[in-house]
Amino acid sequence: MGVVANTLVALVAALHGYILVLEMFLWERAPGRGLSGFDAQMAKATAPLAANQGLYNGFLAAGLVWGLAAGDPTGFPVQVFFLSCVVVAGLYGAATANRRILFAQALPGALALAAVLVAR
Repeated sequence: MGVVANTLVALVAALHGYILVLEMFLWERAPGRGLSGFDAQMAKATAPLAANQGLYNGFLAAGLVWGLAAGDPTGFPVQVFFLSCVVVAGLYGAATANRRILFAQALPGALALAAVLVAR
């Protein structure tokens, strides 16, 4: 089960790395605008906010990678903490911004968190 848990954690980290790229560097281009649904003017106006969100997603990815790289006893609580942050952020985003975030962020985070807890 540890391999499954580590794989899911790595996938969630990769997802948040991808979100970092979309929000920080591609927000005003087709991939970022497709994510947000904004026209060019709104994408330009919200780019600083999106970049800030992207940075936070990068911190989540970095924390998950740290949790994967750290050996026991550090890795497990680091993974639990950062996956919990992913789930909370996903739930909040789904409640306040877009329901898709529930499935794109909270659900993968919750599945990885469950796998980490079961593997322990």
